[in-house]
Amino acid sequence: MKYNERIREIREDNSLTQQKIADLLHIGQRTYADYESGKTRIPVDNLLILARFYNVSMDYITGASNVKTEYPKA
Repeated sequence: MKYNERIREIREDNSLTQQKIADLLHIGQRTYADYESGKTRIPVDNLLILARFYNVSMDYITGASNVKTEYPKA
C-alpha cells in the first residue's frame, strides 16, 4: 500500500475530515487532498506529525509495513 492510500485509510478509520487533518498540519485542505490523491508528495515532517497523531509507526503510515504498531515512545 502506498503512503497516500494509507493516510486516507487512517483518516477515514478515525472519522476525520480532510480539513481537520489539514488544520493539524497547518496547510490548506486542497494541499492535503493532493497528498491523499498522490498528486503531491507529503513532506517527511508532516508524516511524522501524522504518525504521532494517529499513534502508529512511520513504517505503517508510509506503507512499508502492514503491521500496525504504536509510535515509538521517547
